[in-house]
Amino acid sequence: MRIDIIFDTICPWCYIGKKRLEEALALGPMDDFEIHWNAFLLNPEMPPEGMDAREYMRAKFGGEARASRVYSAITRTGLASGIKFRMDRINWVPSTVDSHRVIRFAERDGLAGAAVEAMFQSYFMEGRDIGIRSALVDIGEAIGLNRAALRQYLASEEDRAEVIEQNSRAHRLGLSGVPAFIIDGQFSLSGAQDPQVIRRLLDVAREKRRELFDAGHQFSDAPP
Repeated sequence: MRIDIIFDTICPWCYIGKKRLEEALALGPMDDFEIHWNAFLLNPEMPPEGMDAREYMRAKFGGEARASRVYSAITRTGLASGIKFRMDRINWVPSTVDSHRVIRFAERDGLAGAAVEAMFQSYFMEGRDIGIRSALVDIGEAIGLNRAALRQYLASEEDRAEVIEQNSRAHRLGLSGVPAFIIDGQFSLSGAQDPQVIRRLLDVAREKRRELFDAGHQFSDAPP
């Protein structure tokens, strides 16, 4: 079973969605799946250097007071999934293109999931600027990536176009927000849904896969 997750590395609901997916997968046997991470850019026009968090909050929420209410609600929700958001530590909102590139780089070593978790923790718990390449190299090295190779990769343009294309593809699919989950290219779910809701979709997709497999066997076993 293929699980595609469309997300951004500075989206708190995407972090919550990741944890809820993990909870859903733990609700019962589910060992025949692979997860693929797909980039979505919440702020596609963000300058490469990013912007001050207060300025960002004024632009996005109309002021710090409303942003504080939104972040408080997110923080409470995150606690239920074991996430201790520290929004107070976030002083800078980065462009996320390079963080998505690191995840693609990590995928070569089977470490994409670890890279996603590291990005979320670095940004939401430590308040690190995950748009700075030196920080990204440190994050990558901490999960086992080759420091020199990652630095060289980030200095190139490799996979930049692919990240932009993934974002464009998500919009062509009609997505305007994240997270979104697509199962086996057929079943989709938007938002950080409860684990039980995600699990039901996974079970439906798995049953559909079994039906197709059984139908194929019946056809191949039929007499000529």
